[in-house]
Amino acid sequence: MNQFQQLQVDIADHVAVLTLNSPPVNALTRVLNDELTAALDSISEMDEVRAVVLTGAGKVFCAGADLKGRAEMIKGPGDLVAHSRRTRECFHAIRECAKPVIAAINGAALGSGLAMAASADILIVSEKASLGLPEVDVGLLGGARHAMRLFSHSRLRRMALTGYRVTGPELYRLGIAEQCTSAEELLPAAMELARTVAAKSPVSTRMGKHTLNVIEDMSLRDGYRYEQDMTAIIGKSEDAKEAQLAFKEKRPPVFVGR
Repeated sequence: MNQFQQLQVDIADHVAVLTLNSPPVNALTRVLNDELTAALDSISEMDEVRAVVLTGAGKVFCAGADLKGRAEMIKGPGDLVAHSRRTRECFHAIRECAKPVIAAINGAALGSGLAMAASADILIVSEKASLGLPEVDVGLLGGARHAMRLFSHSRLRRMALTGYRVTGPELYRLGIAEQCTSAEELLPAAMELARTVAAKSPVSTRMGKHTLNVIEDMSLRDGYRYEQDMTAIIGKSEDAKEAQLAFKEKRPPVFVGR
């Protein structure tokens, strides 16, 4: 994964830090799209990674789709369909990554950038962060369905119909982000949270995220039943037995991921 052109990957202490690095504004190019998808797919099957931090290089998280590159790629029949599919799968790669993904939003996350943020499990933002849907100003649509997972009916429509951006402090006030920090404190805060996640049983966090994804659109009855079934499965793992023994013996658990 170190051979990527527009994505920096650093792995230490069971945490993978993925840094979008597509200057000048980390637009979602074809290269970055494919590299992010590939990295997350690989991380899903890497035992040494238990949590992921996704952030952007420079002052922008992701300014949205690469409009210049989009024009170059969409020249004939089928090109738009293929481009749309690749973009969808990039966002799903974040949501479906087996490891919890923490989005550390360092600056503007617009359009595709907002969709990335909405696909993550936990959001931490800096005071300079913002989420927005600027497509109305360039004759396009995109990201609104993902934004529905974060914003209320009225706020989302204000964003989609006017281009209004929600700032970092406001995201925290609305309960959309877990923390709002200074620019300097953003990555350390995200890493602290990621290490907390990584210290838990990999079985519990992996199956817990999977369960949360599955039950999101279920009814209360069906969703809780599914959660109960998953709880029964997790409870049979070696990690669950170790957690219960460690609690009884008043010591830190040692998880093996099984």
